[in-house]
Amino acid sequence: MMYGFGDDPNPLPETVALVEDIVVEYVTDMAHKAQDIGSKRGKLSVDDFLYLIRKDLPKLNRCTELLSMQEELKQARKAFEVDEEKLGTLE
Repeated sequence: MMYGFGDDPNPLPETVALVEDIVVEYVTDMAHKAQDIGSKRGKLSVDDFLYLIRKDLPKLNRCTELLSMQEELKQARKAFEVDEEKLGTLE
């Protein structure tokens, strides 16, 4: 991840540990906040996370883009499975 953002191919172990701590703390904090929001309804959903990042437009846009790509991939896999089943019955 760090190399993808322009860091050295072999970063210092201390730097890796620090970035890992920051990322784990962020993800844990977001999960706890989303769980607090979702506990009102009794379950945790993707919308709880989207609600948390609603004011951070770059993150929100990226999340909605990834969610739409996930849905497109799901539909493509489903279509492929149906085509595969039809081929199996024709043989």
